[in-house]
Amino acid sequence: MLVNLQGPWNPIAGRLGLLLQVHYNNPVLFFAFELSVVVAVILIFWATCTRKWGYIWHEWLTTVDHKKIGVMYIIVGLVMLFRGFFDALMIRSQQAMANGPHSPSLLGALHGYLPPYHFDQVFSAHGMIMILLAATPILVGIMNIIMPLQIGARDMAYPYLNALGLWLTVVSAALVMIALFIGDFSHAGWVGLAPLTELPYSPGVGVDYWIWSIQIGSIGTTMGAINLIATIIKMRAPGMTWGKLPVFSWTAMASNIIALTSFPVLGVALALLTFDRYLGTHFFTAGLGGDLMMYTNLFWIWGHPEVYFVVLPAFGMLSEIIPTFSEKPLFGYVTMVIASMAIAAVSWSVWLHHFFTMGAGPNVNAFYSIATMLVGIPTGVKVFNWAFTMYRAKMRFDTPMMWAIGSVFLLISGGLTGMMLSVPAINYTVHNSVFVIAHFHNMFLLIVYAAFGAVTYWFPKVFGFTLDERWGKRFFWFFTAGTLVVFIPMYMLGFMGMTRRLDYIAHPSWQPLLLAEFAGILLYAISIGCFLVQIGVSLRDRKKNAVTADAWGTSRSLEWATHSPVPFYNFAVTPVVHARDEWAWRRANGFTSLRPDRYLDIHMPKNTAVPLVIGLLSLVFGFAMVWRIWWLAAACFAGILVTIIYRSFCTDTDYVIPASDVEQMENEILARNQQVEQHTPASGGATGGIYAAPRTPNNKRRGD
Repeated sequence: MLVNLQGPWNPIAGRLGLLLQVHYNNPVLFFAFELSVVVAVILIFWATCTRKWGYIWHEWLTTVDHKKIGVMYIIVGLVMLFRGFFDALMIRSQQAMANGPHSPSLLGALHGYLPPYHFDQVFSAHGMIMILLAATPILVGIMNIIMPLQIGARDMAYPYLNALGLWLTVVSAALVMIALFIGDFSHAGWVGLAPLTELPYSPGVGVDYWIWSIQIGSIGTTMGAINLIATIIKMRAPGMTWGKLPVFSWTAMASNIIALTSFPVLGVALALLTFDRYLGTHFFTAGLGGDLMMYTNLFWIWGHPEVYFVVLPAFGMLSEIIPTFSEKPLFGYVTMVIASMAIAAVSWSVWLHHFFTMGAGPNVNAFYSIATMLVGIPTGVKVFNWAFTMYRAKMRFDTPMMWAIGSVFLLISGGLTGMMLSVPAINYTVHNSVFVIAHFHNMFLLIVYAAFGAVTYWFPKVFGFTLDERWGKRFFWFFTAGTLVVFIPMYMLGFMGMTRRLDYIAHPSWQPLLLAEFAGILLYAISIGCFLVQIGVSLRDRKKNAVTADAWGTSRSLEWATHSPVPFYNFAVTPVVHARDEWAWRRANGFTSLRPDRYLDIHMPKNTAVPLVIGLLSLVFGFAMVWRIWWLAAACFAGILVTIIYRSFCTDTDYVIPASDVEQMENEILARNQQVEQHTPASGGATGGIYAAPRTPNNKRRGD
């Protein structure tokens, strides 16, 4: 039976009547809305004037190409990364301003310029966005692009499922963005602190936005995990044994085993919370027979393995970048693989260190303390392996290598503070302080460093030209300066007793360090400007910076044994793997020609609009459930089922590229490569020429 709700509700519009009670008088929200509208209008105007809608539809919105899906994952992650950064800017500026009993108040706030209720929403959205909608899509996108190339596959095992996972992730991000303008967002922290998420404490729709965004996105992530695992197991090229699998693909395997087994736990926790809010059950209501600590356990049973779900791919990226720019093989391949799988295994036995102070008892705390410390052993193995790889090497400090070295240093500092927090006595002292926040950001920043290094490293493989080195290094140094200036003071404030989630600082002695943090945020803003300039300059100079197969000259793994940018079919013929570092082996033995002895027909999946349709229906379904518009939610759910059933009866889902067509396309690409090597710009562009999808024999593009 549905619960009784505070406020208006009617069968047609659900709870949308609540919008009439909201006073939109916050200029911060107005600015965000205006910025979103302006960007949307510019993009629509550009696509219309340049007649790109057909290209966007055929080549991107309906694609099942793992590379384009990966690029869209990364774009979603970067957009949400910028949104999360602006939330961080508001948090730090609010705390720097609202310091001391005489701090200025604006916009009806008691102190600073953000009212407490709005400030609570900002830090809740910031945490959720950065972890689930920024770091996760970027890493999943890189895995989508690179892992099939590293194992010599044509595409993912389930291309349709891959596209569906992407669009469910887009829906998750869209619901969070919609909450910015229609209604509000959760004020109970990104973890959803019980009982604050229960209906009596959060009668609005903010927690519902939070629930449905995570729930829909976690389904997409679980689908992606199934796909990535199946691809690694079943689609490796001939000769690609487990002992020759690149370390990045090993970490993708370990990471997605974690995802496949942990995200359903999160789904169960959120489903129980949904029952509490929608059906009147009391799973987490302590006064009515529930147990709020059950939610805390369920959340962190997912939450801490999820930390390793995002950190393991970062370790894999470092294991590809460091050997390339050290010009030597990775030291200790076998121990690196064992360490990756060991981290994945131990990740399930450490979740309770998130609430050492909750009275579990000394024996329980001791067990989880020791388990947490055990993670440091395989992590330390990785650090030593990277160090020995760089030892006495011919190191080159290209931009990807700088990001990689910065990531290793952050891992060392974050790991040391993690070992401190694994000791219950220390944890009791700094629990819930900004020292914990600094450690947490330290660990996630090493992922950000590795991800930016990976994007710079593999960018030419995907797009055919390198990113500008000069602006890339400026981006790195400003970003690093911001990291130091923000988080060193935060560690100090944690030791001084500053707790997390404060919208008002009652101790003026903290203000100098808070102002330093705000200065660091401004350095981050400058670094973002450098990144945008880097993209613009790189696009301007793309012909001058065009590359062929190996952009760096010392790359080692199989993805560099095909053209740059990679054709939609990946390899002209399925490669045969001879060594662990296949491309380095071919380079050493003179087998670097990309022209095969003969060409064969290639079997490829067709594009389809079904994942996009399911994504749009899921978006409307999520919005309807948030606002309790039951008829609309039921109609969308039925539409999703009908669409899935329709897809299950489709048999025209693939096609074959004749060997003659493959040879023709390869000859065009090889001619272009010859021009690049002679420093002569080739014809065509990033959206046309030899890189556009071919027309099938019926003179239609794939999936028309």
